[in-house]
Parts: sequence; structure tokens; C-alpha cells
Amino acid sequence: MTRFPVSSSILSATHLNYFLQEKYELDKSSSCSLIKAGINHTYLVTVGAEKYVFRVYSLHWRTQKEISEELKLITLLKNNSIPVSYPIADCNGNFIHNLPAPEGDRFGVLFSYAAGEKLFNFSVETHFVIGETMARIHQYTKGVKLERCDYNAQTLLIAPFEELKKFIAVETVEMIFMATAQQYLLDEFKKVKEKDVRQGAVHLDIWFDNLNVNAHDEITIFDFDFCGNGWLCLDIAYYLMQLYVIEINEDRYLAKLQSFLKGYESVTTINDEEKSLLHTLGVSLYFFYLGIQCERFENWSNVFLNETYLKRYIVARVKKYADYQQFNNIINQ
Repeated sequence: MTRFPVSSSILSATHLNYFLQEKYELDKSSSCSLIKAGINHTYLVTVGAEKYVFRVYSLHWRTQKEISEELKLITLLKNNSIPVSYPIADCNGNFIHNLPAPEGDRFGVLFSYAAGEKLFNFSVETHFVIGETMARIHQYTKGVKLERCDYNAQTLLIAPFEELKKFIAVETVEMIFMATAQQYLLDEFKKVKEKDVRQGAVHLDIWFDNLNVNAHDEITIFDFDFCGNGWLCLDIAYYLMQLYVIEINEDRYLAKLQSFLKGYESVTTINDEEKSLLHTLGVSLYFFYLGIQCERFENWSNVFLNETYLKRYIVARVKKYADYQQFNNIINQ
């Protein structure tokens, strides 16, 4: 053995730059730098005044087919004038690149750069625009079926809870709460009148971290890595859940929530069955993303994920949101 095997690596930005110069015939003055090493690794590629983003998927995270389906969805939206960061083909027409990393072959895709900047806190008006844009997305993704994950009770609640058990004892007060909440949510899923709930392809990760806003209050959405199949109101529920975390002032929270919903419904209606689901789905998505943190411990969450963190997260995030009893009344005002 000349080199010890690895399970996760960060590819050299310098050598990725050489790779992209060759594949895309970029000017030799181009540069490449690592932006973020998360579940996937994100690099900023600069060519003169132009910017791009190169994403390197983690080993065994997405198959080539799943990535192809992600790009197909983004292209559908781009072709219908939805403001998204879109994939860019190389000189041979290829979008997905195979990268022989030390741990095994990984995939990489070059995306357009989202104009504007990432803001932690949006104005009421911007929330309206985001709601409007999400609704426009759903107009095109309704009825679309991707060869990717189906978001349902199994993938949102059951499988993630099993991942969580690997990191925190089931006898703890926090996990007893999670087990009780899981059963309640599973029962709620069984009551859903599916014929009244729109289904199709969902983004499942639209929040401030995955969209940029320019000086004209125009937004660009990116990072479709979690796209899959499910109820379209999952996207709404996730956004409102994140808004509850970010906006700690009650009055501002309500104003922004209502503005987002008005923006959405300026395009298409959220029916009563979907509105009644939003609280249930928001809490369920906490289960899902906690499961992701546990599942990807090795190459992302190991810097903070431990039993203490999970206990705090469950109490400060999941339980707090679950206890927000007025939520459904607010949605239906």
C-alpha cells in the first residue's frame, strides 16, 4: 500500500482549475477557489468578470442518474424563465464530469453564478417575490416525476429516526419526545386526503442559504441537490419552518409569513388540505434533516454533531416548532 485509503477528500482547487480550463476552454487567467466543503464541495470559478460555481458531489451521495435528473429539472425551469442557477455544458456537450478522487470516482457539474448576494434576513417585499417564484416553480413541476427520492413517511420520518438513534440514546428525554412526535406525525400522514394535495417534483431546500437577491429585489434559486418527488406543499412547509427560526420577532415573522403566502397565492392557490399539512410537514422535515446530518457525519457534520448538540437541537428547534400551536390558525387567516 503506497497511500492509506481515504473515505472523503477535498479536491485541489488549483488542479480543478486546470481541469476546467481544458474541458471548457477557459482563458488561462481563470481561477478556482473552494467556497464550502459540506455534503458536496462548492468551488467559485472566475474568468475575467464572469463567475461560475463548480459542485463536486460526495462519494456515494448521488448517482450519475440522480444528478442527471436534477439537471433535467433545473433545465425545465430555466427554459420556462424561472430564475435558477443552471448547468453549463463543456465543449463536448457534457454536463457531468467524472473525477477520480482518492476515495473513488466523484461527479462534478459547472453551474451559472446566481446574481446578487446571499442575505440572512429578507424584507417583507422579498418574501412576496420568493413565494411568487416558488408558486411559478410548482406550476411547472406539478405532475413531474423524477428518478430520485420519493418524500413520504418512510423517507421523512422513519428512516431518519433510525439514523438519529445511532448518535443519541433512545432513553433520553429528548428521544422519548422524538418517538412520541414521530408517532403523532405518522398518524397525521395517514389522515391526508392525497387527492386534494398537489404532487410533483420538489426542491425541498429553498431558504435564504440557497438563493441570492440582487439590488432590484430579484432572486435566483440554486442548489437543487435535495430535489425529489412529493407533495408540492413540502417546499412551502420547509420555507415557513426556516422563517420561524430566522425571524425571532413575532410581528415581523407574521408579516413576512403572510407576505410569502400572498406572493405564492398571487400565482396559484394553496388549498385547505395543503394548508392543514404545513405544520405537520415542517416538523417532519426537521426529522429528515437531522437524519441527513447523522447519515453524512463523516464528511460534513462531525465538527459539531454529538449527543449534546442533538439534545439542544431537539429542544430549541424541533420541540419549539412543534409546540407553536397557533401555526395553523395563522396560515388560515
